[in-house]
Amino acid sequence: MASIEGYGLALLSIEGTQPEIELAALVETYSSLLFRVAHSVLRSRTEAEDVVQDVFVRVIEHRGTLYEVRDMRVWLIRIAWNLAIDRKRHILPDQLDERFAESLAASSESADKALEETQRLKSVLREMERLPRRERQVLLLSTVEELGTSELAIILGRSESAVRALLFRARTRLRERLQGRGGKR
Repeated sequence: MASIEGYGLALLSIEGTQPEIELAALVETYSSLLFRVAHSVLRSRTEAEDVVQDVFVRVIEHRGTLYEVRDMRVWLIRIAWNLAIDRKRHILPDQLDERFAESLAASSESADKALEETQRLKSVLREMERLPRRERQVLLLSTVEELGTSELAIILGRSESAVRALLFRARTRLRERLQGRGGKR
């Protein structure tokens, strides 16, 4: 068994065939990252888990050509992102915001503070939904701490400078909207 540089993934090779990446290693290495990507879009634990499963179904479907993938991490994130976006089209934002905001609010706070934090987070989520699609997408993806500008550019099919500009505009617009609603911090 050999390992893919930088990933620690095992390759299985049958004599005379192309090597295949071990699915269990992919699941162990990337499932939590893919969950965070899907969850940032869908705001639903069960929906995000379904997306992660669907990503690995795609991996199985493409197992014969995985050795051709240049950057496995970015390829998997792009699949998760696209699947989550497709799922989100069928879900109303209000269905997700309440639970998502509650899950983000600090549980160690008093009930009053937790409720206040939940309301503030719902306001932020509502304003994020109002951002132009590209700005909203780059803002969501940038919150996944393991993604850099170059990876965002690949996932979104944009240049790095376009990603930086979108991110700047999204943050500025969101800040202005929240301050306009009395949410100054």
